[in-house]
Amino acid sequence: MSRIYLDHNATTPLAPEVFESMRPWLTEEFGNASSAHGFGQRARAAVEAAREEVAGLLRAAPGEITFTSGGTEADNLALFGAARLRRERGRHLVASAVEHHAVLHALEALQREGFETTLVPVTPQGLVEAGRFLEALRPDTTVAALMLANNEIGTLQPVAELGRELRRRGVVFHTDAVNAVGKVPVDTQALGVDTLALSAHKFYGPKGVGAFYLRKGVQVQPVQYGGEQERALRPGTLNVPGIVGLGAAARLARRELSEVGARLAALRDRLQRGLVERVPGVHVMGAGAPRTPNTLDCCFEGVHGETLILTLDMQGIAVSSGAACAAGSTDPSHVLAAMGVPAELAQSAVRMSLGRGTTEAEVDRVLEALPAAVQRLRRLAPGAAGPAR
Repeated sequence: MSRIYLDHNATTPLAPEVFESMRPWLTEEFGNASSAHGFGQRARAAVEAAREEVAGLLRAAPGEITFTSGGTEADNLALFGAARLRRERGRHLVASAVEHHAVLHALEALQREGFETTLVPVTPQGLVEAGRFLEALRPDTTVAALMLANNEIGTLQPVAELGRELRRRGVVFHTDAVNAVGKVPVDTQALGVDTLALSAHKFYGPKGVGAFYLRKGVQVQPVQYGGEQERALRPGTLNVPGIVGLGAAARLARRELSEVGARLAALRDRLQRGLVERVPGVHVMGAGAPRTPNTLDCCFEGVHGETLILTLDMQGIAVSSGAACAAGSTDPSHVLAAMGVPAELAQSAVRMSLGRGTTEAEVDRVLEALPAAVQRLRRLAPGAAGPAR
């Protein structure tokens, strides 16, 4: 029986056309993009073509795109780079309580440098209220961060609603768009953000490469030093094959976004309806809120999430408990905790994230296997009385 992969928010398979675009740059085209000779010039041209593709996906200018090793580096460059450059103006930072750890841990590090952070709470649906976010600003606030799409539950945050006001107040506004790019339209002009992070492997590109958007006229301080690559903002020899792959993935996303998004939303809704109908005591996280079309996060009363994940894995179905970077942690999800989900229920969370290769037959197979696994695990649970209906 074929395996089913429903963990596309953790990583996506490399699209065949992306791999083919990378192939020459992994073999015969090995030049350093900073070299002046023909090998280097061809590599530089490929890098700049990829920069144009990424800019086109984001409705940005090519000069606003800097290549990085991924979303984490881009988040760090945005936060450390903006906050440190403005430390004489103010040392207060604002972010949501459900940010990715790449943002939250960067903010914690900045606190050790003397900065102060306010984390804005979310509603039980996992949404930040724009008014509450603005209330957290102070005269000494210099940087604010709000992710575009949550990686665990898929909720889409009101970034565009906040962009214009934050710009008016002179606050640098960053969005972690790692789990939004390639799933929903991302228009930097409409969002009104100053900086943005994305990662290629979240939308069928290679691992180890991403991009940092920096709006023209906004300045950040480098966090790495050593060369003049990427306008000295991100020095180091350019990962030409990865960058070419990112460009190809951006081109693919532009072509497929609308059609694939609609199809995945229908499949996600089919899966959600089926689980609600077949599994007593299931709780859909973020239900009713705007979400990325591929993401479904559920808690199952009376079941431990990791045990359910391993049970499904033995049946050839790959799902997850939430953020891949937190795998192995025994603590409940900080996202679900911020939503007010009790710790015991949060421990039962399972995230199912669909991708461009997901089929109706696969969804139907999950709808047979998952309810049966939940029922079996509940029977085995000591003192189990069954979930509330």
